[in-house]
Amino acid sequence: MTDNLTQEQRFRNMSRIKSKNTIPELKVRSYLFSKGLRYRIHDSTIQGKPDLVFKKYRTLIFVNGCFWHGHDDCRYNTIPKTNTMYWTEKIAKNKKRDKLSYKNLSAKGWKVIVIWECELKGKSYDKYLNKVIFRILNES
Repeated sequence: MTDNLTQEQRFRNMSRIKSKNTIPELKVRSYLFSKGLRYRIHDSTIQGKPDLVFKKYRTLIFVNGCFWHGHDDCRYNTIPKTNTMYWTEKIAKNKKRDKLSYKNLSAKGWKVIVIWECELKGKSYDKYLNKVIFRILNES
């Protein structure tokens, strides 16, 4: 199947996709802040630049997009029909990099929580985020 956009149009579309302050990330931040949790965002001194850092609880949260980070068995994780080889390799590298970062951070004593974009869809994401809050405050 051919792409119905020109190369310039495709480039413009892809360049507008944000890596910080995404809608799922803003949902998580505003919910956790409303529950009294305070955090730092995008700490570049920590491997993987986690979206939220709770130093008091030694906890890091990564809010991952299902497509960009290759969420297994998720309907939002689809490989584009054009340039399939490129996207397959790119997403595989992202998954490998993420896995290594999480492992290294855990070895350094950080609690790593990954929140997937699909888990924040729908009306009941507050139930899910309450479980995240429980993990932040109670698990060690």
